[in-house]
Amino acid sequence: MSRLITLRIGKQSHKFSAAHFTIFSATDRERLHGHNYSVCLRIVAAIGPEGFSADYNVYKKRLQDLCDAYDEYMLLAGDSPHLNIDSQGDQLRVIFNGQTMYFRADETLVLPMVNITVEELSYFLLQRLLDDFDDPLVQELELGVASGPGQEASSRWIREAN
Repeated sequence: MSRLITLRIGKQSHKFSAAHFTIFSATDRERLHGHNYSVCLRIVAAIGPEGFSADYNVYKKRLQDLCDAYDEYMLLAGDSPHLNIDSQGDQLRVIFNGQTMYFRADETLVLPMVNITVEELSYFLLQRLLDDFDDPLVQELELGVASGPGQEASSRWIREAN
């Protein structure tokens, strides 16, 4: 039986500011607004022979890189069935329920999700974290995204037993 430990990383610097709107239905959405999102990570790992389970610095850097990649952008849900998004030169034209909105293409990210919510962002960012993941000691990762104090969603990855 391996000895498992839980590590939590939630640095004040692990945040990004982004604009978005949540889509409630084909005809209802929030007004455009922004959040200062914070990102945290919970790691469950076996203790290695050196007495530690995961290199904090590796995970802190990866979280910071993720946050930096989405900081100060307008975020759009590219997989939403309620949005029609097309490129028009240096702008993106977005049509929702007959309303047309324009956003600068260089300041907008179209993400592969159905809505821009903390639930979807936590899953998306966890998948990005797992893209280059190869730590055999780690058994579980849980990545949380908060849109403000007391309002957080998290997504979890659990290593499959061999």
